[in-house]
Amino acid sequence: MKTKSLRIVCAVLMLCGFALLSCQSKNPVETLTISRITSGGEQISLRCELALTSESQQKGFMNRKNIPAGTGMLFVFSRDQMLHFWMKNTPTALSIAYIDSKGVIKEIHDLTPYSEATVSSLRSLRFALEVPQGWFKDNNIQAGDCISISPVVAKAANIAY
Repeated sequence: MKTKSLRIVCAVLMLCGFALLSCQSKNPVETLTISRITSGGEQISLRCELALTSESQQKGFMNRKNIPAGTGMLFVFSRDQMLHFWMKNTPTALSIAYIDSKGVIKEIHDLTPYSEATVSSLRSLRFALEVPQGWFKDNNIQAGDCISISPVVAKAANIAY
Protein backbone atom coordinates (compact mmCIF):
# COMPACT_ATOMS: atom_id res chain seq x y z
CA MET A 1 0.00 0.00 0.00
CA LYS A 2 2.82 2.41 0.87
CA THR A 3 4.55 1.70 -2.44
CA LYS A 4 1.38 2.56 -4.39
CA SER A 5 0.96 5.82 -2.45
CA LEU A 6 4.61 6.69 -3.03
CA ARG A 7 4.20 6.07 -6.77
CA ILE A 8 1.15 8.34 -6.88
CA VAL A 9 2.98 11.10 -5.00
CA CYS A 10 5.98 10.78 -7.35
CA ALA A 11 3.72 10.91 -10.41
CA VAL A 12 1.96 14.04 -9.11
CA LEU A 13 5.30 15.73 -8.35
CA MET A 14 6.60 14.91 -11.84
CA LEU A 15 3.45 16.35 -13.44
CA CYS A 16 3.80 19.52 -11.36
CA GLY A 17 7.43 19.81 -12.41
CA PHE A 18 6.52 19.46 -16.09
CA ALA A 19 3.77 22.07 -15.68
CA LEU A 20 6.22 24.51 -14.11
CA LEU A 21 8.77 23.95 -16.85
CA SER A 22 6.18 24.47 -19.56
CA CYS A 23 5.20 27.85 -18.03
CA GLN A 24 8.75 29.14 -18.09
CA SER A 25 9.84 31.14 -21.11
CA LYS A 26 12.08 29.65 -23.74
CA ASN A 27 12.72 33.08 -25.24
CA PRO A 28 16.28 34.39 -25.36
CA VAL A 29 16.98 37.01 -22.68
CA GLU A 30 19.01 40.17 -23.05
CA THR A 31 19.65 43.29 -20.98
CA LEU A 32 18.50 46.46 -22.76
CA THR A 33 19.65 49.92 -21.86
CA ILE A 34 17.18 52.78 -22.10
CA SER A 35 18.74 56.25 -22.39
CA ARG A 36 16.69 59.19 -21.20
CA ILE A 37 16.75 62.30 -23.34
CA THR A 38 15.68 64.61 -20.52
CA SER A 39 18.33 63.87 -17.93
CA GLY A 40 21.68 64.19 -19.66
CA GLY A 41 21.68 60.66 -21.05
CA GLU A 42 21.00 58.79 -17.81
CA GLN A 43 20.65 55.09 -18.52
CA ILE A 44 18.27 52.49 -17.05
CA SER A 45 18.77 48.74 -17.49
CA LEU A 46 15.92 46.36 -18.21
CA ARG A 47 16.24 42.58 -18.49
CA CYS A 48 14.08 41.48 -21.44
CA GLU A 49 12.93 38.33 -23.07
CA LEU A 50 13.17 38.64 -26.83
CA ALA A 51 10.07 37.67 -28.79
CA LEU A 52 11.72 36.94 -32.14
CA THR A 53 9.35 34.38 -33.68
CA SER A 54 5.70 34.78 -34.58
CA GLU A 55 4.90 32.01 -32.07
CA SER A 56 6.61 33.83 -29.18
CA GLN A 57 5.07 37.14 -30.31
CA GLN A 58 1.57 35.67 -30.32
CA LYS A 59 2.05 34.19 -26.85
CA GLY A 60 3.79 37.18 -25.24
CA PHE A 61 3.07 37.33 -21.51
CA MET A 62 -0.17 35.31 -21.79
CA ASN A 63 -1.03 33.37 -18.63
CA ARG A 64 1.88 34.83 -16.65
CA LYS A 65 0.83 36.00 -13.21
CA ASN A 66 4.18 37.41 -12.09
CA ILE A 67 6.37 39.69 -14.16
CA PRO A 68 9.03 41.16 -11.86
CA ALA A 69 9.86 44.87 -11.93
CA GLY A 70 12.96 45.49 -14.03
CA THR A 71 11.99 42.85 -16.58
CA GLY A 72 10.03 42.96 -19.81
CA MET A 73 9.57 41.51 -23.27
CA LEU A 74 10.86 43.09 -26.47
CA PHE A 75 8.89 42.13 -29.59
CA VAL A 76 11.21 42.37 -32.60
CA PHE A 77 9.74 42.62 -36.11
CA SER A 78 11.68 42.27 -39.37
CA ARG A 79 10.10 45.35 -40.97
CA ASP A 80 8.25 48.49 -39.96
CA GLN A 81 4.53 47.84 -39.62
CA MET A 82 1.45 48.97 -37.77
CA LEU A 83 1.59 47.18 -34.41
CA HIS A 84 -1.53 45.79 -32.73
CA PHE A 85 -1.53 44.31 -29.22
CA TRP A 86 -4.21 43.03 -26.84
CA MET A 87 -4.25 41.43 -23.42
CA LYS A 88 -6.28 38.27 -24.06
CA ASN A 89 -5.39 35.65 -21.42
CA THR A 90 -2.92 38.06 -19.80
CA PRO A 91 -3.64 38.50 -16.06
CA THR A 92 -0.91 41.06 -15.32
CA ALA A 93 -1.36 44.80 -15.99
CA LEU A 94 1.27 45.91 -18.52
CA SER A 95 2.51 49.04 -20.22
CA ILE A 96 3.71 48.94 -23.82
CA ALA A 97 6.13 51.19 -25.70
CA TYR A 98 6.06 51.29 -29.49
CA ILE A 99 9.57 51.91 -30.84
CA ASP A 100 11.03 52.81 -34.25
CA SER A 101 13.90 51.07 -36.07
CA LYS A 102 16.45 53.44 -34.52
CA GLY A 103 15.34 52.47 -31.01
CA VAL A 104 13.44 55.68 -30.27
CA ILE A 105 10.31 55.26 -28.14
CA LYS A 106 7.43 56.87 -30.03
CA GLU A 107 4.40 55.92 -27.89
CA ILE A 108 3.62 54.46 -24.48
CA HIS A 109 0.25 52.94 -23.53
CA ASP A 110 -1.16 51.20 -20.46
CA LEU A 111 -2.89 47.87 -21.08
CA THR A 112 -5.78 46.34 -19.11
CA PRO A 113 -5.52 42.69 -17.96
CA TYR A 114 -7.64 40.26 -20.01
CA SER A 115 -8.83 43.02 -22.36
CA GLU A 116 -9.47 41.99 -25.95
CA ALA A 117 -9.47 45.63 -27.07
CA THR A 118 -6.67 46.25 -29.56
CA VAL A 119 -4.11 48.93 -28.77
CA SER A 120 -2.56 49.95 -32.10
CA SER A 121 0.46 52.07 -32.88
CA LEU A 122 -0.22 55.39 -34.59
CA ARG A 123 2.41 54.69 -37.29
CA SER A 124 4.49 51.85 -38.68
CA LEU A 125 7.18 50.86 -36.17
CA ARG A 126 9.69 48.03 -35.62
CA PHE A 127 9.56 47.10 -31.91
CA ALA A 128 7.17 46.82 -28.98
CA LEU A 129 8.37 46.65 -25.37
CA GLU A 130 6.05 45.32 -22.65
CA VAL A 131 6.81 45.89 -18.96
CA PRO A 132 4.80 45.68 -15.73
CA GLN A 133 2.35 48.59 -15.69
CA GLY A 134 3.86 51.70 -14.13
CA TRP A 135 7.50 50.76 -14.79
CA PHE A 136 7.96 53.41 -17.51
CA LYS A 137 6.41 56.07 -15.26
CA ASP A 138 8.36 54.96 -12.17
CA ASN A 139 11.60 55.25 -14.15
CA ASN A 140 10.63 58.49 -15.91
CA ILE A 141 10.82 56.78 -19.32
CA GLN A 142 8.91 58.63 -22.01
CA ALA A 143 8.50 59.11 -25.74
CA GLY A 144 11.79 60.28 -27.22
CA ASP A 145 13.93 58.07 -24.98
CA CYS A 146 16.03 55.38 -26.71
CA ILE A 147 16.60 51.65 -26.24
CA SER A 148 19.90 49.96 -27.04
CA ILE A 149 19.88 47.72 -30.08
CA SER A 150 22.23 44.76 -29.77
CA PRO A 151 23.59 42.75 -32.70
CA VAL A 152 21.04 39.95 -31.98
CA VAL A 153 18.13 42.40 -32.02
CA ALA A 154 19.48 44.24 -35.09
CA LYS A 155 19.81 41.00 -37.05
CA ALA A 156 16.27 39.87 -36.17
CA ALA A 157 14.94 43.33 -37.09
CA ASN A 158 16.84 43.50 -40.41
CA ILE A 159 18.74 46.57 -39.26
CA ALA A 160 22.37 47.28 -40.15
CA TYR A 161 24.34 47.21 -36.92
